[in-house]
Amino acid sequence: MAAITANMVAELRAKTDAPVMECKKALTEAEGDMERAEELLRVKLGNKASKAASRVTAEGIVTSHIADGVGVLVELNCETDFVAKNDDFLAFGKAMAELIAKHHSADVAVLSALQLESSTVDAVRLALIGKIGENVSVRRFVRFESANKLASYLHGTRIGVLVEFTGADEQVGKDVAMHVAAMKPVSLSSDDVPAELIAKERSIAEQKAAESGKPAEIVAKMVDGSVQKYLKEVSLLNQTFVKNDKQTIEQMLKAAGASVQKFALFVVGEGIEKRTGDFAGEVAAQVAAAKQG
Repeated sequence: MAAITANMVAELRAKTDAPVMECKKALTEAEGDMERAEELLRVKLGNKASKAASRVTAEGIVTSHIADGVGVLVELNCETDFVAKNDDFLAFGKAMAELIAKHHSADVAVLSALQLESSTVDAVRLALIGKIGENVSVRRFVRFESANKLASYLHGTRIGVLVEFTGADEQVGKDVAMHVAAMKPVSLSSDDVPAELIAKERSIAEQKAAESGKPAEIVAKMVDGSVQKYLKEVSLLNQTFVKNDKQTIEQMLKAAGASVQKFALFVVGEGIEKRTGDFAGEVAAQVAAAKQG
């Protein structure tokens, strides 16, 4: 029997985008014959995985999992909102959240190599692509491990929040998570707002103030005022509590004897450039091609 080398497996994977173990099995069955191994994979997995692997995934779900002092938030992407409701897709998202909770992974690349079922995460993902015919990707995740309390909130399947907090009242964490989903703060406090966002806001404020024609010292005050207003609007502790517009989040927490250490907010597809085009035309073209084939 021909020896199956790592280079052979890598070459077949590059050609087919099939899972590593499936490539190895196919090469073994084909006794090292690359063309035969590729044929075996095409029969088993079809062309779906390789064709779908490069397509934009701007739809999907956010799911969460909290157990034993560990909280997870994960975004799983697909191409259409139809697949985002698929049971197999949803089950994969649930499995990802539970796996991340059990194993600390530095990033998606590390996660992809973890054992899942009888294979790896990436192999299961590629098999799912082959089954549903759409690209599927684990975009990002966050994992909180703490002796403090954890709470999560999912607004449908498109917005997810994870909060680490302290306090006697469990409802506080849920309220904060719901508030974050609604108001989408970018940081816990004004001191934590990213410098690039402040610079962008300052630039906008300077351009607006310059049009006023007022003296330079007045313009400078106007700019500073605009920036300070912005910082309050985007920092969680300074925001007005959605359930009580007479309180800020900071005041609500103080009254409840609670505090928030950190939070994470995921919105499905945020920052992903969605593909635009004639979807109906694409479907018609695919149907026509299938009839000709």
